[in-house]
Amino acid sequence: MSLSDSQSYMVEDRSPTTTDDLDSVDSLPDSAESDDIDSEEEDLEETDAEREWKESLQQLELLLTMVVVPYIGKYFGRKCAYWGWAKFMEWKYPVEVVLTSKKTFRAAGAIEAAAML
Repeated sequence: MSLSDSQSYMVEDRSPTTTDDLDSVDSLPDSAESDDIDSEEEDLEETDAEREWKESLQQLELLLTMVVVPYIGKYFGRKCAYWGWAKFMEWKYPVEVVLTSKKTFRAAGAIEAAAML
């Protein structure tokens, strides 16, 4: 292996060493600044949309926990209590309990559950 072979594989350093080269790099126009401003505005718009989405989810959660779940719980709780009481009364006193109108029974249960809210 000769000296010329080893030199052919060496990579030359191409960094700017003169002041003219450095000045030309520093004087390039900064188009990235306007892009940064636009992207920041888009980020703010996204955060506003995200904030509104979180607020709407919170309102929906409050609606469910404060109105819908208690109403459904009262309705099914009363329905379960009436069923349990009927089973207990049939066991304690051998009397058959017959509901004449299931529609009226369901409507009465819904009205009673709504009346207490």
